[in-house]
Amino acid sequence: MNNSAAKTYHTQQIMTASPAKLVAMLFDRAIGSLKEAIDAIERGDIETRCRANKKATEIVYHLYMTLDMERGGEIAGNLKDLYSFVLRKLPEVDFKNDGQAAQDVIKLLEPLRRSWHELAEQGVPAARPAPAGAYGGTAPRPAKPEPASPGAPVRQLYVSA
Repeated sequence: MNNSAAKTYHTQQIMTASPAKLVAMLFDRAIGSLKEAIDAIERGDIETRCRANKKATEIVYHLYMTLDMERGGEIAGNLKDLYSFVLRKLPEVDFKNDGQAAQDVIKLLEPLRRSWHELAEQGVPAARPAPAGAYGGTAPRPAKPEPASPGAPVRQLYVSA
């Protein structure tokens, strides 16, 4: 399969995936990037290590920033703590050239990856992650849209992880 066809296939997978599957795919990519960083450390390839660890960090940061603390309750709070820890741990991969730090993070993310894949296989709906930083910090949530007509259902996207 040529590069263009592979990109088209990957784009189609993303566009047709359920929200739970999209989150599972984020975990797949984060863990894959960390494994790539470990391999790069073993080869002494600093550039690849940095690029792979940066990608994993961006994914975890996205997951962190799209948590819905209002609707997610205790689970969202626990995920926030976990993602915060991971985001503090990942710089060790680069600063210390430490493959063990990446392996430690993989051990934390792997159970979440498996859980999201199980949810996706069961067809359990989950909210789509919002764009990175959409609800981070003190940014206000979007206003509830007005129904198209009186009594019409309102569809609003909530982010959860």
